[in-house]
Amino acid sequence: MRAILLGGGLSLLISLLGTRVAIGYFTRLGYGQEIRDDGPASHHTKKGTPTMGGLVIIAATVVAYFAAKLITLTAPSASALLLLFLFVGMGLVGFLDDYIKISNKRNLGLRSKAKMIGQTVIAVVFGALALSPWLEDENGRTPASHKISFLREIDWLVLPTILAVILIVLIVTGTSNAVNLTDGLDGLATGASAMVFAAYTLMNIWQNNQFCQDDPSSQCYNVRDPLDLAIIAAALTGACFGFLWWNAAPAAIFMGDTGSLALGSALAGFAILTRTELLLIILGGLFVLITLSVMIQVSVFKVSRSSGLVRRVFGIQAGHRVFRMAPLQHHFEMLGWEQVTVVIRFWIITGLFVATGLGVFYAEWVARL
Repeated sequence: MRAILLGGGLSLLISLLGTRVAIGYFTRLGYGQEIRDDGPASHHTKKGTPTMGGLVIIAATVVAYFAAKLITLTAPSASALLLLFLFVGMGLVGFLDDYIKISNKRNLGLRSKAKMIGQTVIAVVFGALALSPWLEDENGRTPASHKISFLREIDWLVLPTILAVILIVLIVTGTSNAVNLTDGLDGLATGASAMVFAAYTLMNIWQNNQFCQDDPSSQCYNVRDPLDLAIIAAALTGACFGFLWWNAAPAAIFMGDTGSLALGSALAGFAILTRTELLLIILGGLFVLITLSVMIQVSVFKVSRSSGLVRRVFGIQAGHRVFRMAPLQHHFEMLGWEQVTVVIRFWIITGLFVATGLGVFYAEWVARL
């Protein structure tokens, strides 16, 4: 428990102070955000705001974790190192995207195909290592599982290694892109991510208290290294809160793709390593809704551009859009909501999703008593 408190506290402090330093440094270098031309008019005032603040979140989390391990004189676990690899690796892909945008002075970074290749490579390496028998502990547990999970592993849903890796890739790329889509308003993705990471901190502590290795029973959790994962979850929570101090409206710095891809991949990593893959749909419900809004908008628009017969079947006109603008947060901006109002209400929605997810998690344990 001391390591968890150290990790969260140190990360908060490093992020809070480090972000202030990064704002001045990136401003001097001219690393300012480019704004999409078709976005809400109010966003054009943000042009030139320092970006790539995700570097601070990544640094704060990694430094705080290893400092906590050093202070408590405990060795890092395989699960924690894998999660940090995924977190930093996806941050690197986002950094390349951000740097290209800044260098070219336009809101286009890596081509979508190149970005997806980078995300896929990182996810494949993570998945293959997480399922590798080389990383089994003394009880034969690997960091990830071949079984699909909701609150625990579902015994009859066992996948061969190749399909398990493909599933991990889909979860990682899908979640990282979902957080990336959410990062469109000051503080929105940062605050929402902090709440979900806080939930994983509590869940990992609970899983550690009900660890199968210590007290095998029907209520215990067959998860490897839950306490070490809790340290990283606490560090990520602290890093997000420290960054939010400067990222809240009006934002003095943006996390960029460096931060959003890294945070999204970390959420996916926790879902995979804690055997709660399907529960992430509830905990990260806001990210799911925002991603669905983009998928619906694109799909309906493409259908509306097809033949007249198809449009008549679906009852839509050419160029039809379900939302005034996607992702979903911009739709409400176009309806006249103030940016701060959208962010606070979306935070409330995230809180409700997180509370529901934690409630389901705990209720399932109680039901096994």
